[in-house]
Amino acid sequence: MIIEPQVTDMARIENVPLRVSVADIIRQAILNGTMRPGTPVVEMALAEQLNVSRAPVREAIQILEADGLIESEPYKGKRVKPLTLKEVEELYSLREQFEAFAIRRIVERQVDVSELHTHSDTMFVAAERSDLAALNVADEAFHRALIRLADHGLMLSLWDNLYLRIRQIMALRNSANRDLRAVARNHPPIIAAIEKRDMILAISLISDHTRSASQIAPEELGIAP
Repeated sequence: MIIEPQVTDMARIENVPLRVSVADIIRQAILNGTMRPGTPVVEMALAEQLNVSRAPVREAIQILEADGLIESEPYKGKRVKPLTLKEVEELYSLREQFEAFAIRRIVERQVDVSELHTHSDTMFVAAERSDLAALNVADEAFHRALIRLADHGLMLSLWDNLYLRIRQIMALRNSANRDLRAVARNHPPIIAAIEKRDMILAISLISDHTRSASQIAPEELGIAP
């Protein structure tokens, strides 16, 4: 049985190449968890939902295959590329090292981290409104800002290369959390420890946060065993 993907945020297609606009819309649906791992990518259904012909959808799917977000399933067609527990473990163990290293540099250099408060506050507002999409955006912004504030260009470049899959996992994990406030509450203690220049505590908190986020039930999130 083919399940048609429900792309809920069909934003207005801007004056850019149609395949790029379509790819952006589908990419967002994958990254925010609307189109979950393993979801069939049905060209005709997407064309109808986006009110475009099948040609730009086909080209958009090719773009997303190059991104590693869509794959061909033998004898079945295209689907959102499944995650495996091994991929999650590898990505999050690497993420933990990146963020711990970032905190070390930030504390040693006494970097102003007031920007992190903005992203944290936005998470609380989104949680109060039960706005999962906005919470995911703020959550992603918080962690990328943490990496960027470390002022390490190579690490930021590597982070951005891993960004698509990390963002996808973050969104899937958050969607499984019934208490969005709990997601938001994870972040202020990290900021407080950094501002107190308590490197050991800050690294411990970010490590606990990352390890907790990596504990994903395959059957709950559609991740391949």
